[in-house]
Amino acid sequence: MRALLDADAGCFLEALQASAPVSVRLNPAKAAPERFCFPAAVTEKVPWAEYGYYLAERPVFTLDPCFHGGAYYVQEASSLFLEHVLKQLLPETPVRVLDLCAAPGGKSTLAASLLPAGSLLVANEVIRSRAAVLKENIIRWGCDNIAVSNSDPAAFARLEGAFDLLIADTPCSGEGLFRKDPDSIREWSEANLALCSERQKRILADSWLALKAGGFLVYSTCTYNPEENERIIEWAMRELGAEPVEIFHSFAGITQGESLFPTYRFYPHKTAGEGFFTGVLRKQGGESGVARKREGKRKRETPAPPLPPEIRALLPNLSEMAVKKEAEVFRIVPAAHAEFLEEAGKKIRILYEGCEVAEVNGRKVKPLHSLALYTLLERSGAAVTELSLPDALRFLKKEELSVAVRNGEWLLFCYEGIALGWGKGVGNRLNNYFPKERRIRMELPANLLSTTE
Repeated sequence: MRALLDADAGCFLEALQASAPVSVRLNPAKAAPERFCFPAAVTEKVPWAEYGYYLAERPVFTLDPCFHGGAYYVQEASSLFLEHVLKQLLPETPVRVLDLCAAPGGKSTLAASLLPAGSLLVANEVIRSRAAVLKENIIRWGCDNIAVSNSDPAAFARLEGAFDLLIADTPCSGEGLFRKDPDSIREWSEANLALCSERQKRILADSWLALKAGGFLVYSTCTYNPEENERIIEWAMRELGAEPVEIFHSFAGITQGESLFPTYRFYPHKTAGEGFFTGVLRKQGGESGVARKREGKRKRETPAPPLPPEIRALLPNLSEMAVKKEAEVFRIVPAAHAEFLEEAGKKIRILYEGCEVAEVNGRKVKPLHSLALYTLLERSGAAVTELSLPDALRFLKKEELSVAVRNGEWLLFCYEGIALGWGKGVGNRLNNYFPKERRIRMELPANLLSTTE
């Protein structure tokens, strides 16, 4: 780092001893900027992200119901620069985007909120346990334009030319996370750096066929060394025939990379955030920066399975959506991409797509948790119950609630207007349908449970 930064090295090393800033990104479909939903004071906006904010301190997010309801995502500020990048690259027409290394979901949820209407995002994670976390965060965000996959990047070569844009936030040596993640310090070595560099090349080489001619690749890491950053961009230019793309900005502190072509570095002594690197490449051929229009919706050979009327009442106009049924589960997906997802599912492992809305077993109809968190849920068709903070936390912990409910009635529980999940009256008690695997496991502080509204 001294060789890389020269006179700035002292300031950089000093910054590593300071506390890392805390930042969040609001979900524009759930939380209004003028009505913050997180339990900490906002200090200022993240300059390059419309819905990004710095917090004065790091609260216990687990104890904030709005976090569980997907009102915001806790995301490192430097990585939010992706928003500024995408706003320059995305056309106004629908696109298909692949996030290759998507877990835990920060860049995927950010991209999903920015895509033009009618677009599709495939969020992929090769490690199965991390793919499960990715799926959970995608459901929490509440979009219907995302599919979550669990495949090696090489599998996407079988979807040749399918995507207008690739996002590759690749696994790296993690130097940019040293001050917030002690494990990244213990795991660092020259050998690991070399291993990461080779893996980054393989990821790009394996997935390059999936990008259409004229499409863009947004490459990024959270490390500093040029071997995983500028040298990878140079390799892609040389071996893949990619050409660099300049991203225009006027933000102070962002540093030009160690190259003659445009790349962007974030250092903790120059910007309020962690270490981050990004660069953009374009695949030669085709139309520059303009995505082709999607084909019109094809005529269905078989009619869509009918949704139960009580579930249909909870959904918006489905003219642009396709209804699918697998085993007992109903889901909705964008109709323009339904055929693509069906074919893609034969080549990659898709874990989740669109929004799963209901599970039907005979005459028993159960609305699913993903439907409760869906941003387009038609609340006029639901019995909405607003909870106090103590009751919201008890609900999220799957404890009993004293709520009046009729036998057989489904309630949509909310906190501060943010949907949290379902409950159902069974006899003289309430069944809590918040997913067991997502429940709060920590002991709830007495001061929060005694809060009065």
